[in-house]
Amino acid sequence: MESRLRIAGQAVHPILVMFPLGLFTMAVLFDLGDLLGGPEILGALAYWNIVAGLIGGILVVLASAIDLAFVRGGKAKRVGVQRNLMHMGVLVLFAVILMLRMQSPDRVAGWGVLAVEVLSLTAAFFAAWYGGELANRRSIPALAHANRS
Repeated sequence: MESRLRIAGQAVHPILVMFPLGLFTMAVLFDLGDLLGGPEILGALAYWNIVAGLIGGILVVLASAIDLAFVRGGKAKRVGVQRNLMHMGVLVLFAVILMLRMQSPDRVAGWGVLAVEVLSLTAAFFAAWYGGELANRRSIPALAHANRS
């Protein structure tokens, strides 16, 4: 599925995906540092990285939805919907983590929340990788034809 939403000739969706991934990764690293005895500000930094990652993730889902609006049925539509559902699943996981963090007064995470963060981050990386694999396999018909011969 080729991205229709472009800026300066570059597809927007693949570029936007990197921001939430980086922010969620830093949140996990900040929480790990906080739980291992680092400065107290690390927990707050992790919290705000999750907030920013969720905002960036919403932009990713919107960009993907705009791309889907221009696709007419078939395999490309199914791939796009599957990719968008994976992104939304990751956002739901991190939204739950954010709500769990809101229960503590200083918004820090415990070891249990960190474990859920690591699982969610793993799901985010899988969704990004798998979405890229799905998109790349479908966008080069000459390669798919060459593999059949």
